[in-house]
Amino acid sequence: MRFASSAEEVNRITDDAITEADELVDRLVSATERSWETTLAPLDEISDRIERAFGSGAFMGYVHEDEDVRNAARVAEARIQQWAVDLVFREDLYQAVSEFASTGSAGSLSSERARLLEFTLRDLRRAGHELPPEVRQEVRELTSRLVQLGVEFEQNIAEQKDHLIVTREDLDGLPESYIQNLAPGDEEGTFKVSMAYPDVIPFLENARRRDLREQLSFKFNTRAAEKNKPILEEAVRIRARIAELFGHPSWAHYQLEERMAKDPDAVQRFYDELLPPLTEAGRREIAEMEAMLREDTGDPQARLEVWDWRYYHTRLRRERHGVDPNEVAEYFPLEQVLDGMFAITGEVFGLEYRPADVATWHPDVRTYAVHDKESKELIGHFHMDLFPREGKYSHAAAFTLIPGRRLPDGSYQKPMSAIVANFTKPSGDRPSLLQHQEVETLFHEFGHVLHQVLTKAELVRFSGSSTERDFVEAPSQIMEHWTWRPEVLATFARHYETGEPIPESLVEAMVEARNLNIALQTLRQAQFGIFDLLIHGPGAATIDIEEANRRATEVSLLPFHEGTFFPASFGHMLGGYDAGYYGYLWSEVYGDDMFSRFEAEGVTNPKVGAEYRRIVLESGGSRDGMDLLVEFLGRQPSNEAFLRKLGIA
Repeated sequence: MRFASSAEEVNRITDDAITEADELVDRLVSATERSWETTLAPLDEISDRIERAFGSGAFMGYVHEDEDVRNAARVAEARIQQWAVDLVFREDLYQAVSEFASTGSAGSLSSERARLLEFTLRDLRRAGHELPPEVRQEVRELTSRLVQLGVEFEQNIAEQKDHLIVTREDLDGLPESYIQNLAPGDEEGTFKVSMAYPDVIPFLENARRRDLREQLSFKFNTRAAEKNKPILEEAVRIRARIAELFGHPSWAHYQLEERMAKDPDAVQRFYDELLPPLTEAGRREIAEMEAMLREDTGDPQARLEVWDWRYYHTRLRRERHGVDPNEVAEYFPLEQVLDGMFAITGEVFGLEYRPADVATWHPDVRTYAVHDKESKELIGHFHMDLFPREGKYSHAAAFTLIPGRRLPDGSYQKPMSAIVANFTKPSGDRPSLLQHQEVETLFHEFGHVLHQVLTKAELVRFSGSSTERDFVEAPSQIMEHWTWRPEVLATFARHYETGEPIPESLVEAMVEARNLNIALQTLRQAQFGIFDLLIHGPGAATIDIEEANRRATEVSLLPFHEGTFFPASFGHMLGGYDAGYYGYLWSEVYGDDMFSRFEAEGVTNPKVGAEYRRIVLESGGSRDGMDLLVEFLGRQPSNEAFLRKLGIA
């Protein structure tokens, strides 16, 4: 795959893909006979053309260092999304698929082909083809507007360039390695703390200046607020209107039709079961940190604030368990972590990783080929773009660039994926040292990559991580468990200077500290899901978005930070997780449950790994997530492992 290196190239790739897709659609709808080959097979070919165009062109909007290329790529992504919206609203496509669905050959379809027909009919129904023409037109216009809003929302987040100016004295508590990685300020002796995670999180964890932690927290939680708040409000109104046009009580009811939960009441029951014991435990955790705060400030009425909890959490880890995140990071140089991750997943899943010398979009990017260990067959490729830079996507995510699929000649298209993250860059003779939470993030995103690259799905629609939205995180959540196993860490965690393995006592302390303030951290995750449910679920029409933000914050047990509006940079709300953010915790239940089988039979047991690879990773979305779970577990899934991890079982 050649990646676009100019705005003109982005435009050409997008133009060519849309032209080719239009030609395929024209042949599909004008076919005189209705069969799999004339009706649904072209849809799979179209999906491939569009996804590959995204991978080589529009994806550059997330990663390219040239602003003109990024801007062109964002426009290209909007064009691709709009083209897909227009396709599903085409009356002639609806007629063609409906005609095929009524044939005897459609009734004889099986496996993925039958599933594609079922899903395509559902897509067309959800586009309003069973509604009156004027209502369908309104749905189309509203859906198109959502595409525009989503692009604007993400672009506003990417383009924000705010920072906190500090002096060396202001950085008391931060390690020298952190300071060396900061950009210099405009005045001599000053530094810029950017809004990138490698700058923000260590500062909030370690900076002794409480007022500066507050200032940074404020800036971070007001990113793009002025531009993105009205965008989010409009998106919420549009979604509510679409749901109303389909006769649904809320957008959540409309969206969950395609998810495992099926109904927002099931999501509410999920939270109702979790929140009471978590709240009880969270209050105890806050009280302990609040006592430390009051001792530090001399103020018996001081409250633990959102800019305090990471700092006191870090202190507790250090003082109670002897776990200093900066000390721990010295045992996790990036290269060793990658080697360890490849060795573990290679052993467990029967894989080999080989560096691949291919042209990419930036010198920081590294590429690997994935081979089956036994057969030596090439399976696919993935790229890793791991360091922050201006204009780059600011979170961590995995992207499909080429989908796996069965080609007409019977061969299999080799998939390609990419991890985009923002870890601390190497500086001088000091390598990139990962905080343990960054090690977790790397393993998590690599779980998505394995899901995307190891797929054996026949059709693009079900390739890789194209599963139900509330199952898609399970194959990544399970990966995090390996980063907490002492026997696993011992294989690759070595000091970057001395080469000494991480001390057993430190690993034991890390594992002991794993559940430190876990209730509070889980409540913060629930906060985001509750916010999502408030603005998209039953009763959303009567709630102001500011009120929803405040009410969701109450779940976290921390006071609301006046003047902030974190949802303005909550990209998930216009990035496909609307009415679905609960899926992170929901999927964690399944990920924990699946790992319980590894715990029982061996955390690096290749036999279990082979079954997991075959049943879950290779299947992609070709079967319902629940069916995959039941087959792999040999029973109905349970939340016992999840609750046990939280300490509330």
